[in-house]
Amino acid sequence: MNRNNKPGFAFLLIGLGVIILLGKFAIGFLAGLMGYLIPILMIALGYYGVKNGSRFFGWVIMILGVLILFSKMAWIFGLLLAIGLIVLGASMLSNKRNNRPY
Repeated sequence: MNRNNKPGFAFLLIGLGVIILLGKFAIGFLAGLMGYLIPILMIALGYYGVKNGSRFFGWVIMILGVLILFSKMAWIFGLLLAIGLIVLGASMLSNKRNNRPY
């Protein structure tokens, strides 16, 4: 294994390990953060694979990461849908009131 004297990658690995351990012990917001960190890392790993020649496996890992991330964020889509329906219904009511002849 080729090891250079740049400690940045080592610190990144140590930081990720610490975040994973803290997430396993359910300390604060890190437990919820872990659910988003793994899909984001899969997307980054897939992008890295696509850029370095392993196109098929890179795309597979990236697409799986995106699908997992979308499933984790489904509550946001449901919230936006609910807000959109409320705004649409309110706008339909205000248009009916404005079109009444008095």
